[in-house]
Amino acid sequence: MEEIKLIKEKMYRAGYICDDGSATVLFLAEQLHKPILVEGPAGVGKTSIAQAFARTKELPLIRLQCYEGIDEARALYEWNYKKQLLHIQAVANQNLDVSEVEKEIFSEDFLLSRPLLQAITSAERTCLLIDEIDKVDFEFEAMLLELLSEFQVTLPEFGTVQAHHIPFVFLTSNATRELSEALKRRCLYLYLDFPRAEIEKMILELKVPHLSHNLSSQLVEALHQIRQMNLRKQPSIAESIDWAFSLLAMGREDINSDFIMETLNVILKYQEDINQVRTSFAKA
Repeated sequence: MEEIKLIKEKMYRAGYICDDGSATVLFLAEQLHKPILVEGPAGVGKTSIAQAFARTKELPLIRLQCYEGIDEARALYEWNYKKQLLHIQAVANQNLDVSEVEKEIFSEDFLLSRPLLQAITSAERTCLLIDEIDKVDFEFEAMLLELLSEFQVTLPEFGTVQAHHIPFVFLTSNATRELSEALKRRCLYLYLDFPRAEIEKMILELKVPHLSHNLSSQLVEALHQIRQMNLRKQPSIAESIDWAFSLLAMGREDINSDFIMETLNVILKYQEDINQVRTSFAKA
């Protein structure tokens, strides 16, 4: 389809290389007004695809970084309690009805919007990134269901807030736990894995100016050899880009075992992984 080709071209100009499958999901998400759940290992570009898509649409990106224990106050909204208290003290001598005071202090003037609420109340369309959704609990997931299906949220003291503009929504997961069927049902699904050698070579040449075809091929070959090992953490794409920049910074014209041994700290973050790779290459 011409639309898929256009999406791939726009994403490339935004600094992201899309295959046909990813571009198709992006196209359908826009047409169907569906969130996208992007799942895969850490470091394969799940966050980057949302960032690049926002750039192609020239839209602001609102990001919610999930973590264990996050609650509505950090993700959705909370009330400005200090301002509410000051208002109550200010009207204390005006003999106002209690229900009238409650109506005033639970109004928009006292509402502090967090990323989820900001995304649907924004005066312009936004791109909402809910990053690492697998770190939250099922109660938090349940809170998201109304937003993901109806693009609205219900605040008990305030009422239902409908989106002014339907945002583009991306959820990312490192698959550290199984997500609920209810959440998955509301999303299009996209799985990203470490790229094939030819795709990663294109990524390096896109992201690292002056990197020759020969050097990018050597780097990718070494990276894929390392990723075949049983490591605690596989080198991410971002780390492979850093490795390419390291190659240029050191003035290397090719990759040999000395370069690999000297720069393993760029791509590996655990000493046991470094020791394993060094042992493997020493035997080669």
